[in-house]
Amino acid sequence: MAGVILITGGSRGIGAASARLAAERGYKVAVNYVHNARAAQSLAREVSGVAIQADVAAERDVVRMFEELDRKLGRITVLVNNAGIVDRSARVEEMSAERMQRMFAVNITGSFLCAREAVKRMSKRNGGAGGSIINISSAAARIGSPAMYVDYAASKAAIDTLTLGLSKEVGAEGIRVNAVRPGVIHTEIHASGGDAGRADRIGKTAPLQRAGEPEEVARAILWLASDEASYVTGAILDVAGGR
Repeated sequence: MAGVILITGGSRGIGAASARLAAERGYKVAVNYVHNARAAQSLAREVSGVAIQADVAAERDVVRMFEELDRKLGRITVLVNNAGIVDRSARVEEMSAERMQRMFAVNITGSFLCAREAVKRMSKRNGGAGGSIINISSAAARIGSPAMYVDYAASKAAIDTLTLGLSKEVGAEGIRVNAVRPGVIHTEIHASGGDAGRADRIGKTAPLQRAGEPEEVARAILWLASDEASYVTGAILDVAGGR
């Protein structure tokens, strides 16, 4: 049964594709964004949902975001921890502490904070009705991304561990926690990392011989959120073309 879904970093790419598919399947959709208000508000209108500004790395923002969600759409039933950043390709010896701190703050702390607030509302021990959390990891967690962004890969490996640990912690409280681990997908994240052609170049080396599309990842996310995955928790689903 559809309910209320919050998608962090939802204004573009995998997040936006997930918002559109969620709306098609009857969810009330909240799209979180940090900077791109125009894109988020346009998407929210398209899916008859709401756009909520918040930096997931900032605890006050996360608390405010969930309180706003409570008021506007009601109690959350699905959280998609999609917000994440990458930086330009670099070796570890070239990375600044600032870069690492921001990467981990958004990609790791942000996911923990959002999961925390979702559990407070979903958990049957807190009077909730249960729910589903889907964390967005990356195939980088498996391969390490040497000489590109080991920091990003490490942050996504932490998401895998969050998924495993939290699934065991809250399973008896009616909450399923899973992760989707995309491979190379056609999104703007490659351009933000300084390599706009990366998806097509690396995608050709996958067994399926192409990069993936955001909609293909969205279908995996919405399956994990649905009752069709009712006995699935602690799973990490690779959507990576066989890489």
